[in-house]
Amino acid sequence: MAKQGGSSMHAVALVLVALAAFPAVHSIGVCNGVIGNNLPAPSDVVKLYQTKGIDAMRIYAPESNVLNALSGTGIGLLMDVGNGALTSLANDPSAAPAWVKANVQPFPGVSFRYIAVGNEVTDSAGQKTILPAMKNIQAALVAAGLSGSIKVSTSVRFDVVENTSPPSNGVFADTSFMGPILEFLASTGAPLLANVYPYFAYKGDQQNIKLDFATFVPGSTTVTDNGLTYTNLFDAMVDSIYAALEKAGKPGVKVVISESGWPSAGGVGATAQNARAYNQGLINHVRRGTPKKPSLLETYIFAMFNENQKTGDPTENNFGLFNPDKSPAYSITF
Repeated sequence: MAKQGGSSMHAVALVLVALAAFPAVHSIGVCNGVIGNNLPAPSDVVKLYQTKGIDAMRIYAPESNVLNALSGTGIGLLMDVGNGALTSLANDPSAAPAWVKANVQPFPGVSFRYIAVGNEVTDSAGQKTILPAMKNIQAALVAAGLSGSIKVSTSVRFDVVENTSPPSNGVFADTSFMGPILEFLASTGAPLLANVYPYFAYKGDQQNIKLDFATFVPGSTTVTDNGLTYTNLFDAMVDSIYAALEKAGKPGVKVVISESGWPSAGGVGATAQNARAYNQGLINHVRRGTPKKPSLLETYIFAMFNENQKTGDPTENNFGLFNPDKSPAYSITF
């Protein structure tokens, strides 16, 4: 997860929609970050997911101990390849089949849902490896007979979209990068994965973005756009991605929010009260969809635990729904 800037009320957008190919998809998953030296064992983590009724998990690299713990649970999994693997997956014909053989095929009891090929890759050299790596992983899944149940995508920062105020103006900033990726997603029926944080939009423009509007708290802020009324930033952000997809000629590509959350300490607006308001609001809201797309939105909250070894702003250590001892960071209901 990385910072995302925003200079206006709608400087960030996010969209989630459940895939028709996965009728059992539920609306909310939680990202399982592991950058900490005091986190629970994977088996205990999975038990906590089950106890809380959390139906899906994201992990940021293949971890055999986590995969073993997930086996047979029915918890849907979004698994990253890890950015460090992109070059070899893009350039070495043997790398993708070996990756699938090592990290997917040995775990038939895991409910793999998506493979994320690249997470928030912003440098041009890295971006050039994403599509070839996606195609190679897709081919490896086809060869293994797994392409029907596992979709291959990439997880992008929201700043791939610009002109997001009002939402209907949303457009992809670099069509030379996003266009071919969207063509691939459209051809395979895979969704676009997007990491989107209203928190960073609020932090970057508190003069124009009201806290209530950013955290699902009923307030006085409303935005009207093409006959649609927005009472929260989340909806406005979501619908600007849909607008960008329409302008790119790919309105059928669905979107899954692969990260969204709010920190409970360490910075501007980072309190337990605000984190609870946003995350509980998100959980309650995604079942209804947005003004433009009133349907179930699939979303992954970042993150399951506070991670004490993350670097950067102090907020980076405080996005967890739970403390490392598995106690709640604040009250939340799934």
